[in-house]
Amino acid sequence: MLLPQSLETPEPPLNPLNQLSFEQNYRNICNLLLSLTHTRSLPKGLQVHAQIIKSGIQTIPLISHHLINFYSKTQLPLFSRQVFFEAPHKSPTTWSSVISSFAQNEFPSLAIQFFRTMLVNNIRPDDHIYPSATKSCAILGRSDIGQSIHCLVLKTGYDRDVFVASSLVDMYGKCGKIKDARNLFDEMPQRNVVSWSGMIYGYAQLGEFEEALTLFKQALYERLDVNDFTFSSVVQVCANSTLLQLGKQIHGLCFKTNYDMSSFVGSSLISLYSKCGVIGGSYRVFDEACVKNLGMWNAMLIACAQHSQTEKVFDLFKQMEGLGIKPNFITFLCVLYACSHAGLVEKGKHYFELMKEYGIEPGDQHFASLVDLFGRAGKLQEALSIIREMPIQPTESVWGAFLTGCRLHGNTELAAYAADRIFELGPVSSGLHVLLSNAYAAAGRYEDAAKARKMLRDQGIKKETGLSWVEEGNKVHTFAAGDRSNAKAKEIYRKLEELGDEMERAGYIADTSFVLREVNGEEKNQTIRYHSERLAVAFGLITFPSDRPIRVMKNLRICGDCHTAIKFMSKCTGRVIIVRDNNRFHHFEDGKCSCGDYW
Repeated sequence: MLLPQSLETPEPPLNPLNQLSFEQNYRNICNLLLSLTHTRSLPKGLQVHAQIIKSGIQTIPLISHHLINFYSKTQLPLFSRQVFFEAPHKSPTTWSSVISSFAQNEFPSLAIQFFRTMLVNNIRPDDHIYPSATKSCAILGRSDIGQSIHCLVLKTGYDRDVFVASSLVDMYGKCGKIKDARNLFDEMPQRNVVSWSGMIYGYAQLGEFEEALTLFKQALYERLDVNDFTFSSVVQVCANSTLLQLGKQIHGLCFKTNYDMSSFVGSSLISLYSKCGVIGGSYRVFDEACVKNLGMWNAMLIACAQHSQTEKVFDLFKQMEGLGIKPNFITFLCVLYACSHAGLVEKGKHYFELMKEYGIEPGDQHFASLVDLFGRAGKLQEALSIIREMPIQPTESVWGAFLTGCRLHGNTELAAYAADRIFELGPVSSGLHVLLSNAYAAAGRYEDAAKARKMLRDQGIKKETGLSWVEEGNKVHTFAAGDRSNAKAKEIYRKLEELGDEMERAGYIADTSFVLREVNGEEKNQTIRYHSERLAVAFGLITFPSDRPIRVMKNLRICGDCHTAIKFMSKCTGRVIIVRDNNRFHHFEDGKCSCGDYW
């Protein structure tokens, strides 16, 4: 029987508004996730994630992709992994997102692991996935894995892609494979800022500063829009080469392009001015920075430590704590260095113990700093106890610190004991052999010193030549002991003769014990009088105006007699003389040194 038409229950018509509502909701969720990713708003992002799960749209690949990216940008890569595992369908975009999340958040091993799993699942890498994989290889220093990925790039035809090729150049450069990086760089039909920056960084890392600067000039000539990473690398080159004038010019270029506000560039600029002996410049860069990351704080800490401004180091550390900035292992290395070079044993012990409160496990460098602290203070037995009780195997740097203490305090017996332990480590640097040789020579044991040097020769290792240099305009004048190659050699030696007489009248007496060769007294006097740093200071005295500080850079530790002599030079001439040796800066003024004769 048919029901009256008015009583029939018709099927509900398809409502296009319901479909539109779902699509609109989907778009809104995607846009909201993109916005929260941009602002790094974690609490709101977690709420949105909960709503996604309730609505059941987490199965959509694009939603998974946005969630993975959100957790990546909020530095929660393990949450990204969880979203990835819960995604029922994993598209190439999903794989790309999770691998990128690991690479961007210092989980390179996981990135490589997922990259391999992706290949097993027959997912073909693309121009987004390859750069993340090569970046992970660079972080790990695994050029062997990087070469395998390079082969895969060639097989899949991505070798001409500028982003993929640039990431490979960057990877080879950071792994120290500079020839491979350069070959690839030269073959690229098109280059971008990543490839240029990777090459510049690679050369800078290997100490090939001239090549790094040449490439930077070429990049500017080709009107490349360099970035903060490029500027940071080039400024570091100037810092390590102590090229103050060129560094100032690049600082000006950073200022014009607004990259001086970058924390990466700021850290490098602080290092530049500090390493060139202009600590005031470091303070200006630091104080003018609107945002200071941990790298900038660490750069300022080590700058103050190297310039004997120990109290400022402690003050900066307190400021960090007050601002809630968590120190890392480098921060504590800087503070321990400051304590060591100021003889503050108790302070150093306090900061060493403080590391545990921040959850930082001391590494070999921290133990080396602690041993150096006790060794310089003459507490050699305590330093040896630290080495014996270390929870990790003592390294070359730890024994080197101990040998330095033995050398400073003339304890050749403990130095010999340390040398026996060092030889058990296997091949070590020439620096440790030289330390041992110098300790023997200082005690008059010239035969043992000769044996130590013979070991160097047998291993084909040459002792580093002591050099000092001064920058004049765009030219660097370099001096070795007894050097007469400079165009102003006659004037330099004449100046030293004049100063020598004046210094002796002021009370200077040469300490020839720092000449570690078996020669007669007069020859020792002549040898020590013309050390490289004295020649460099004399050059500065006859070249620079009287109101300009004389800045001398040196690759080895300044000898005790030269330290005394330069104090007298500053007093007799009324000049400010700044000498950087391989450990720290010495600011000489009016017969006094900033180190307080403790270095």
